[in-house]
Amino acid sequence: MPTPSMEDYLERIYMLIEEKGYARVSDIADALEVHPSSVTKMVQKLDAKEYLIYEKYRGLVLTAKGKKIGKRLVYRHELLEEFMKIIGVNEEGIYEDVEGIEHHLSWDAIDRIGDLVQYFEENPKRVEDLRLVQKQNDELNE
Repeated sequence: MPTPSMEDYLERIYMLIEEKGYARVSDIADALEVHPSSVTKMVQKLDAKEYLIYEKYRGLVLTAKGKKIGKRLVYRHELLEEFMKIIGVNEEGIYEDVEGIEHHLSWDAIDRIGDLVQYFEENPKRVEDLRLVQKQNDELNE
């Protein structure tokens, strides 16, 4: 299993390839706000673990294993963002919250959160009920 840092790179590489059709070291560095030499070192590690194929000066390609994990990591991130919205977390802080927790949850926990998100999407009245409870609690805490 990849480390949290490897996961961040795989997630971003997968997203770049989906958006642009390719991912260069400079694109990854810009997206993750890191130095290109850091990207090169990590890409070499990911190549050694067979998540991607990297050729110096020629770019990189995700392997089937890398694509599968990248897709799952993007799903995890998007699912957690949706969960945060449903439970009423301030939109401005959602990205940071997701980045802070996504590597610390088991895939079983992610699957259960997915079930909960699906439940709320299929039962919008429950989201309204949740908002009412939150409003009442906020008023009590003022």
